[in-house]
Amino acid sequence: MTNNVFLAASICLFLLVTNSFAQKDDLPLHLFSYDKTVPLALTDSVIGHEDNVAIHRISFASPVADRVNGLLFVPSGKGPFAGILLQHGAPGTAMNQTPRGVYVARHGAVVVAISAPFAERSGQAIQLTPADSVEQVTYMINLQRAVDLLLSRPDVDPTRLGYVGRSHGGAMGGLLAGIESRLKTYILAVPDGGLISHFTIASGEPADQLPIPVEQRKRWLAAMMPIEPIRFIHRATSATLFIQSARQDEAVSTFASEQLHKAAPAGTVVKWYDAGHRLNSQSYVDQLSWFHDKLGTTAPGPADQNGPNFPPPATKP
Repeated sequence: MTNNVFLAASICLFLLVTNSFAQKDDLPLHLFSYDKTVPLALTDSVIGHEDNVAIHRISFASPVADRVNGLLFVPSGKGPFAGILLQHGAPGTAMNQTPRGVYVARHGAVVVAISAPFAERSGQAIQLTPADSVEQVTYMINLQRAVDLLLSRPDVDPTRLGYVGRSHGGAMGGLLAGIESRLKTYILAVPDGGLISHFTIASGEPADQLPIPVEQRKRWLAAMMPIEPIRFIHRATSATLFIQSARQDEAVSTFASEQLHKAAPAGTVVKWYDAGHRLNSQSYVDQLSWFHDKLGTTAPGPADQNGPNFPPPATKP
């Protein structure tokens, strides 16, 4: 079978499976179960303060791996606060989430950002081998443990929990929404349907973006298909969803975005932005407004209009 024929077949299979699973619940949910009695064994140290937000470096035990590393952002005051998971893209780590964490936390939320498993090792974030599926399952379990961490804090209101993730973190939020019922709302910024969607689907036509041998591709697709986020997002009926997509997105095609929108449960709010994959300042203001409406955090004000205080891009010498 030629590469293009195989890829076309895989895309057809992908669309067939995602459409069929929109009506079914025979999904491998057992993969995301974990021993909830494992102690968090949390380590926590304050590493700075910004805009009345304390920034903590944290680490806690994973039931299926070693340690989960990340950042914790705690606003001043006594609370109770909302609790929000904040997830990075690929490649990336929790450690570069400080501008976004502070931006959200100063509105009355304890924010947890953890590093994805791929951020804890060397090499490419996505390996295009079945190891990616192992890491994705581990990631979901670690995110559920991050919810456990939020719920263990007396300054967090357990009825006001949310999630915001961008790019890969947005796609993973679609998967988490299908398996984690304790969060009240999810914001998925510039997501696609998952790694298969990202690497094999462009404008609805075959797009050979997997420069690997055919047999390796078959093994990778077989490992990733069962846990592709687009297959799970329809189960997110106990939470509200806000999906932010970009019309000039250079990383996520309009077709891939629309496939995820179609798979999402009824009532999902979708907003398109005239922007690229990085979105724009309005998208961040909209996130604050969404959390204000759904979780009771404070509304965005004049100081929020430019978005998070990202450092300027590095200049070439």
